[in-house]
Amino acid sequence: MLLAIDVGNSHTTFGVFAQTQLRCELRLSTRHGWTRDEVAIALRQGLELAGLSLRDVADAIIACVVPPALSALREALVRYAGFEPLVVGPGVRTGMPIRYDPPQDVGADRIVTAVAAHEHHAEPGGGVIVVDFGTATTFDVVSPAPEYLGGAIAPGIGISADALFARAAKLPRVDTAKPDRVIGRNTVGAIQSGLVHGYLGLVEGLIARIRGEVDFPVRVVATGGFAASLAAHTDAIDRVDDALVLEGLRIIHARNRGK
Repeated sequence: MLLAIDVGNSHTTFGVFAQTQLRCELRLSTRHGWTRDEVAIALRQGLELAGLSLRDVADAIIACVVPPALSALREALVRYAGFEPLVVGPGVRTGMPIRYDPPQDVGADRIVTAVAAHEHHAEPGGGVIVVDFGTATTFDVVSPAPEYLGGAIAPGIGISADALFARAAKLPRVDTAKPDRVIGRNTVGAIQSGLVHGYLGLVEGLIARIRGEVDFPVRVVATGGFAASLAAHTDAIDRVDDALVLEGLRIIHARNRGK
């Protein structure tokens, strides 16, 4: 079996594949101070919940945007699973040329989701826009070729909410839920309107501007923590795929170490 690991700024996701089937998915808070043994314990306990163990895992692939966490993950897998994981980075075959300056500045998670989105969601002769609602919200554009063309990075809706509450002492902290009306009739409704409708405006505006800069049809695929809740309120997003990053890791592993 293959262990796919995505280390994000807020959460780390583990997925176990049997061939192309995702057998289980685990989600933990990312810790910069992880030790090798803490990683191994958490992974062992998580796999046990799914009826699996590290002995069932034959190889692993990691996409990491938190460098301090990477060494502990690698050391845990080498010591307790007995293999060196594949780490997405320079020299790894993705099947997708990167038209970015410099290419190594693109986060590994962005490339991984771009690969999976094109593989599974692009129409013949078309490209994709991947909108990843994470700590930051990223917009990544893939041509029909496919080529990674670049994109945009915006503060995530959670960061936006935290900044508002931190800098405006009299405003209460509220849930980022869509209100019934755009015109708020109270402070909570007004804040929710600004956060949700304002953020939808950002997403719709950037998608429209990206469409205006490319000369090929695109399908818009959303992923990440807020993807489903925000996509339900806009026609700008065509698909939601919660497993995009894990599937991308599986595809890239197959292109490098697959039999």
